[in-house]
Amino acid sequence: MKALVCILLLLETFVFVIQQQVDGGLNENEISQQISSEDGRQNPPQTDTLRAEASTDRQQYCDLGIPDIHAALRELTATVTEQKENIRELTATVTEQKGNIRELTATVTELRDEMNKKNDEISNLTLSQVELRKENRDREIAFSASMMESGSGYTGPFTTEITVTYRNVFTNIGNAYNPITGIFTAPLKGAYMFRISVYGHGPTAATADIVKNGQRVVVAHDHQPQNTLNSSNGVVLILEVGDVVYVRLASGRRIFDNENNHSTFSGYLLFPLK
Repeated sequence: MKALVCILLLLETFVFVIQQQVDGGLNENEISQQISSEDGRQNPPQTDTLRAEASTDRQQYCDLGIPDIHAALRELTATVTEQKENIRELTATVTEQKGNIRELTATVTELRDEMNKKNDEISNLTLSQVELRKENRDREIAFSASMMESGSGYTGPFTTEITVTYRNVFTNIGNAYNPITGIFTAPLKGAYMFRISVYGHGPTAATADIVKNGQRVVVAHDHQPQNTLNSSNGVVLILEVGDVVYVRLASGRRIFDNENNHSTFSGYLLFPLK
């Protein structure tokens, strides 16, 4: 600021001199003589003194301003240097943050890919569970029935073997048992469990067989001269699709049933086979 004032003062003096030359058309000697003459007539000692003081003041003011300019420049340079250092640090910080953002973006992308993969696995697992549930539902095969739908009575004796029909159906999951014919038909290849119970009164024996494809497998039999007769038996059979299982009453035998469901036939799929 001081330097600027000094320059302005010098310019003002220069402009004054030029103006005097233009206005009066005087040369430097004439100007000096005129100034000396005027000063001598009016107040020579005071004018010279004032000029000397003004010159001294301007010189001192300008001299004082120059060191201030240097100090200001040094201060400004130091400030610029400091700001440059701050900018470098800020640039380094921004670069580091950009690297962190890239790493974070890569992590988010990786997590998103893993999430999508997990979702696909869950979807596939859900589909597999649905298919397995459906397959298991297709494999749910079981039945249980007794002879008499109502009332009580005997079946037999007959002069020949007959297939016993169990009409009072308790369970028929998979509808593989036919209560009209009394025959179970295997819908799947697998291992099946079958069981029968027979009930009667002496002296006529109570005898019934579990038959597979026309061949007797096991027999439930009881015989005594009087009182009740009671017997049961069971078997696990490996059946192919379409194999049939039923109960056959022996010739000359009889079995009894009533609302207590004494004589029954039941079976179910243990597990399928390939």
